Amino acid sequence: MEDLKKRKMEEMGNNGELSTQEELRSLLDPLAKSQLVDLLSRLGSQYPSIAEEIKSIASSDPVHRKLFVRGLAWNTTSETLCAAFRMHGEIEEGAVIYDKATGKSRGYGFITYKHMESAHSALRAPSKLIDGRMAVCNLACEGLSGASTTPDLAQRKLYIGGLSPDVTSEMLLNHFGRHGEIEEGSVAYDKDTNESRGFGFVTYKTVEGAKKAIDDPQKLLGGRAVIVKLADTHKGKPVQTQLPAAAVVPLALPMAPGYPQPSKAHPTAAPAGYTYPQTVASYPAPAFSSGAAAPPPYPTQPPIPYAPLAANKDSQGIPPTSPMGMGGYPYYIGKQ
Repeated sequence: MEDLKKRKMEEMGNNGELSTQEELRSLLDPLAKSQLVDLLSRLGSQYPSIAEEIKSIASSDPVHRKLFVRGLAWNTTSETLCAAFRMHGEIEEGAVIYDKATGKSRGYGFITYKHMESAHSALRAPSKLIDGRMAVCNLACEGLSGASTTPDLAQRKLYIGGLSPDVTSEMLLNHFGRHGEIEEGSVAYDKDTNESRGFGFVTYKTVEGAKKAIDDPQKLLGGRAVIVKLADTHKGKPVQTQLPAAAVVPLALPMAPGYPQPSKAHPTAAPAGYTYPQTVASYPAPAFSSGAAAPPPYPTQPPIPYAPLAANKDSQGIPPTSPMGMGGYPYYIGKQ
């Protein structure tokens, strides 16, 4: 009997838990994502067990452990990339992305850490000097929408022109690093020859650092006077001001209904186009008088009657007069 009572109590307890979970799910399901995040964050801060559960679930998802690394040199390999990020923790996977057709690096790669804490440690120092170029990392789920697209990027990114072929990316970063901390920067190299193209880019972490570099009167690097200006101004594209949506009023243009074509389908019964046949407006009557009227035709003349002439013949049938030829000369008939 006691065992039966215990079993009934356990079943009642399990049913109570299931009903409670279903009830909580029904309450949480309509909530928005922002409300759920706020609720879990408050519960995690109050109860350490809930915080550990949240961290455990988040750490198992690669979205919190995978980094996107851009700005790599063309000669950077997967081994070099992993060696630069191994200082933050154990790496589960790391690779440079290569072009399938040419087999050359595409200038970026990915690093996946084994633990989420390692990825957070790497993000605290996102800029790293790898093979002479300053590479930048951010969470792969953010893509290019990380630090590179901040609103003040146009005031922090500089174009450096007129570089000597002997200037390397490391020399460029060391020279401009005296004005402020650099987030990203390198010399532009040709993919095929790996030679300098004579210019580069430097992105400061602050706008003040970029202004100091522009205002520096001594712009000498590698024995040459270099050009330092904002990268956006180097593009030479006019700034287009975009009107707000409220200021743009769409206008509906009236179109005359046209005739349907058998080879084309029209969405409406009366398609827009030209009417057929078209009506032509009549011309107004001229204000000036016309010229003189044409003269009437000449009247027809009645035929003049002539008296008939009777031809006299002799008994032998020879005409009384000899016939006349051309020019009034007599007409002679040869002998037979």
